[in-house]
Amino acid sequence: MKQFLLALSLACTSLAAFAQAPDENRFVKSVLVDKLDEPMEFTFLPDGRIVFVERKGEVKQYDPATGITKSIGKIVTNTKYTNRAGQVREAEEGVMGVVVDPKFKENHWLYIYYAHPKETKHVLARMELKDEELLVDQQKIILEVPTQREECCHTGGGMVFDKAGNLFLTVGNNTSNSNSDGYAPIDERPGQAYWDDQRGASNTNDLRGKILRIHPEKDGTYTIPKGNLFAPGTAKTRPEIYTMGHRNPWRPSIDSKTGFLYWGEVGPDASVDSEKGPRGYDEFNQAKGPGYYGWPYFIGNNQAYADVNFETLAIGPKFNPAAPVNESPNNTGLRELPPATKAMIWYPYGTSEEFPLVGSSGRSATGGPVFHRSDFPGAKRVFPSYYEGKWLIVEFMRGWIMAVTLDENGNYKSMERFMPNTTFGSAIDMDFSPEGDLYVLEYGSAWFRGNENARLVKIEYQGGNRKPEVVASAASKAGAAPFNTTLSAEGTKDADGDKLAYTWTVKKAGKFVKNLSGEKASLSLKEAGKYAVSLKATDSKGASNTAALEILVGNEAPVVDIDFEGANKSFYFADSAPKYKVKVTDKEDGELEKGIAPETVAATLDYIPFGYDPIEMSQSHRKADSDLFASAGLRLINKSDCKSCHQLNVRSVGPSYNEVSVKYKGQNVIDQLADKVIAGGMGVWGEHAMSAHPAISKADAKQMVAYIMSLSEPKASNKIALKGELALVKPEGQKASKGVFVVRATYVDKGNKKIAPVQSEKWVFLRAPQLDVEKADVTKGILQLITPGRSTNMVGQNPYLGYKGLDLTGISTIDISASAQARTNAAGGVIEIHLDSPTGPVIGKTNPIEVSQGGFGGPAPAATPGKGAPLGTPAAAGTAAPATGTAGAPAPAQQAPRRPSGPSAQKVAIQATAGEHDVYFVAVNPKATDQQIVVQIQGIEMKK
Repeated sequence: MKQFLLALSLACTSLAAFAQAPDENRFVKSVLVDKLDEPMEFTFLPDGRIVFVERKGEVKQYDPATGITKSIGKIVTNTKYTNRAGQVREAEEGVMGVVVDPKFKENHWLYIYYAHPKETKHVLARMELKDEELLVDQQKIILEVPTQREECCHTGGGMVFDKAGNLFLTVGNNTSNSNSDGYAPIDERPGQAYWDDQRGASNTNDLRGKILRIHPEKDGTYTIPKGNLFAPGTAKTRPEIYTMGHRNPWRPSIDSKTGFLYWGEVGPDASVDSEKGPRGYDEFNQAKGPGYYGWPYFIGNNQAYADVNFETLAIGPKFNPAAPVNESPNNTGLRELPPATKAMIWYPYGTSEEFPLVGSSGRSATGGPVFHRSDFPGAKRVFPSYYEGKWLIVEFMRGWIMAVTLDENGNYKSMERFMPNTTFGSAIDMDFSPEGDLYVLEYGSAWFRGNENARLVKIEYQGGNRKPEVVASAASKAGAAPFNTTLSAEGTKDADGDKLAYTWTVKKAGKFVKNLSGEKASLSLKEAGKYAVSLKATDSKGASNTAALEILVGNEAPVVDIDFEGANKSFYFADSAPKYKVKVTDKEDGELEKGIAPETVAATLDYIPFGYDPIEMSQSHRKADSDLFASAGLRLINKSDCKSCHQLNVRSVGPSYNEVSVKYKGQNVIDQLADKVIAGGMGVWGEHAMSAHPAISKADAKQMVAYIMSLSEPKASNKIALKGELALVKPEGQKASKGVFVVRATYVDKGNKKIAPVQSEKWVFLRAPQLDVEKADVTKGILQLITPGRSTNMVGQNPYLGYKGLDLTGISTIDISASAQARTNAAGGVIEIHLDSPTGPVIGKTNPIEVSQGGFGGPAPAATPGKGAPLGTPAAAGTAAPATGTAGAPAPAQQAPRRPSGPSAQKVAIQATAGEHDVYFVAVNPKATDQQIVVQIQGIEMKK
C-alpha cells in the first residue's frame, strides 16, 4: 500500500509539473468593496467574514454573505511624526496589521499591531471580537516594540501563524534614509542615531528590522518557541528574533507543507552603483530557518556596502557577508553577527539581469501565499493543480502577480506572470480564503488618504461556465441636483461568449430607489445625497457577477487647471522659467477671485529625483493640503459663534486656539475634537461648559479643528503662488539627475449639509527632455538586451516605441541616436515619428541609418546578402560606411568585447505641433525579416 501511495503521489507531482497554465479568462476578478481609507492588512474568520484594518484606526468587517462592510471597532493610534525641529508630518505608522487566532472558534481573538497613541512604541494587542463588536477597551498588550517618532519610516506590521500556533510578526527598521542618498544608513555621528540602522536592523538586542516569532499564551503573555535565532538567556540578544537584518519586511506567509517563511522586503532608493555600494534592490525572501538577512550591510545577493564615515565622507572597506561585524556606537547587541543570507529574488528600479520578467519601474515588494490544494478541504472552488507548491507574490508599485516555481527543496526555479493582462496596483496584502479564492487588498493610488481605488478584490477560478467580468461606469459621478448621467457596462465581457442581461440597482442610504436595465441606461436623480449604484450582469446559464459605483448629487466637483500660457507642459529645459496660472471654477462656489478666495487654493512645486520615496513626496503634499483645509476651517470659525469663547492667542471663556493646538500636537484627535464641537463638553479646560453645535456638520467641524491644530505647525515649504514663473531649480546634489518637477494645484469646495466638500486637483509633471528608450509606455518588436552591454533593439516589421501624452508645444526638433551594426546583422532603416498611433500622421523622420561595421570588438562579419542591406540596398561585406548619425569606426580587434560606442544624434526637424499627443517612434525597413534587428536605438531628446 505504501508503494502504491508513493507511486500515486509521484504521478500527481508529475502531472502538476507538466500541466499547462490555465487560460487567464478562467480567473474572474471582482471588486467587493472600494473607497477604503488606507487599508493595511486583512484576515479571514472561520465563517468566511473578512476583517481588515485601516491605518487611521478603523477595524472593518466585510461579510460576503450580505456584501455589507461595517466598522466593528476604532483603535486610537498615532499617525504623526514630530521631528526635532517641531515639524509635524504624516507618519507611515498607525494601525498596521491584523491576524485571527488559530482557535478563533473557541476564543474569538484577533491580534492587532498598532502605534501607541501617546507613547513612542508599537504594540501587539489581543482583542476579543464579540458578535460584531471588537472589545477594544478590554485589549491585552502582548508585546511592545520601542520606536522613535521623529523621522520616517518603515513599520512592517504583517502577521501570520504557523501550524504550531507560533505567531510571526514583521517589524520595520524605524530608520530614516534621508541623508544616505539611498545607500546604507550607517550614520554614526553623535545625535544621528535615527539615521543609523546598525542600532536597529543589525542589532541583536533590538526588535526593529526583524521578523519575530513568539507563541501567545492564554493569559496574554507569550513564550519563546524552540529554534529562534538566539536561545533565551543569550547575552545582548532578544530571544523573540527569528530573522534579522531587515529594512521593511512586509507581508509574511508560511508554506503549510515545509514550514518555510516567505515575505516581501522593500529596499533602498539608490538607482546606480557607486563607491558607497550597490544600487537599491527590493527582495522577495525565504527563510528555511532562523537567519540574518544583511541590512544595512548587504542587499540582494549579498552585495556589500562600504563602511562610509559620515563625518569625513571617507569611503572605507566593504563589509564581509561571511563574517559581518557591527561596530556602531549605537549598537547594544552582539558585535559579531551571523553570516548573511542572500535574497531569493532581488530587483532594482531598472531592468533586472537575473529576473528580467519583473520589469523596470518603481518598486515595492509586498509578498503573498504559497498554494497547496490540501489547504482547502471541501472548498467549492480552488485553484487548479498547476499552481501546486508555487509562491504567488504581488508587487505594490508594478501591479503584477508572479507565480514562483520552487524545486523539491524549496529553491527558486522560475517565475511567470499570473493573469498577465490584469493589473493589481498598490496591493498591500494578498492571501487565499478558506474557499480557495485569492483575495487582494489594494491600498490605492495616493499615500496618506482614502482613494477611489482603495479596495478589496477577489480572484475566483472558474472551472466550468465562467461568471461575467463586470465593469460599471458613469459619464459623470457627481453634480448638482437635479442630476442626469448615463450608466454604461462597456468593458463587461463573458469568456464563454454568453449573451448577458444587465440590471442596474440604485439605492440611497441603503434604501431602494429604482432599477434600470440594459448595457447603457439613463439615470435621473432629483434629490441631493449619496447614491449606491450596482450593476449585475447575468449570463444565459444563470451565472452572474456585480460591480458598483457611487453617485454624489448636490455638489458639482470643482474644476482645477494649470494654464502654462503657451509653454510646454511635458518637459523642462535648461534655464527655463515657464509662466503659469492656476484656474479654479466651481458651479456652486464661483471662480478664483470671484467667489473663491485665493487662500483657499493650494499650489505646490516639488522636484522628484529618480527613486524618490513616494511617502516623502506625499508628506509634502499632505502638509500643503492641511494648510488649505486650515484656511477653510478659519472661514467656518469666523462665521460661527466660536469667537465668543475663544481667541487666537489669549484665553477668554475657553482656551486660546494656540493652547488647544499645543496640547494636542502630534495626536490623531481631529475626529474626537470634531465630535466635541458638535456635542459640547466640559472638564478639560475648566468648569465652563462648551456649548453644543448640533447644526454644524461633521465635515465642517473637522475643518474647523484642522485649522486649530495647524497653528502649532510650520507652513508647507513647497507652496508657490497661484500665478507667476516657475523657478525650476534642482535641489543641491541633484544637478545631474533626470528627475521630474511636479506642479500641483488643489481646491476643496464648500460642500453643503447633505454632501461633504469635494477636493479636485491638477497635476503637471515636467520631465527632463530625454526619453528613456527602455521605458516606453507601449512597444512592439522591442528586444531589450542587458549583456555584454545594455541595448534596445527594434526588430522586425515596423517596431516602435510609444510614449503617451507628450506635449509637443514649442518642440522644433527631436534628436534621435540610433545605429545599425553589421555584427548583429541589422537591416538599417529610418525612424519615423508618428502622432497618436503607430500608423498616424508622420511629423518627421531620420535620414537612413546605414549598416556600420562598428561592433563589440574584432572585425565585424559581412552582412548577409538581402538581410543586412538598409532599405533594400546591398552592402558590400566589410565596406559599409556610416550615414549621418551612425558610429562608423570599427573597434580594434585586440580589444575586449564592449558595448558599441553611441552614435551622434540626428537632429530631426518636426512639423509644428501643439498640445498633447501620443508619440510613436517607428523603425521602417520593408526588407527587414521578422526576427531581424532594424536598428539599435540609444536615445531620444526633445529640443525647443
